[in-house]
Amino acid sequence: MSKKRDQRLKRARRSRMHIRELEVPRLCVYRSPRHIYAQIISAAGSEIEASASSLETAVRAGNKGNTDDAAKVGALIAEKAKEKGIEKVAFDRSGYKFHGRVKALAEAAREGGLQF
Repeated sequence: MSKKRDQRLKRARRSRMHIRELEVPRLCVYRSPRHIYAQIISAAGSEIEASASSLETAVRAGNKGNTDDAAKVGALIAEKAKEKGIEKVAFDRSGYKFHGRVKALAEAAREGGLQF
């Protein structure tokens, strides 16, 4: 593994230890160069409550892999979470900077009704 990836995973582990203490579901984000994925994982970490990505047909129509698509994914994950009755989550950015696509996804999820 590269040094850059190792450092990101180290940051992710550190933040997940703090999230575990909160005992609320976590909104986990993964970003690849082309797509962005979001999952809401239960507080115990045993099951996935809801998921959304830029590969879904609602988002994929004009997919360019930019912040606009990330915002669509954020709104979609918020909608799916509300259907499941989840309102409060902890935001797990997986070691990525809170900038660009990750920030766009988080802001859209907040506007959709998720609290974190």
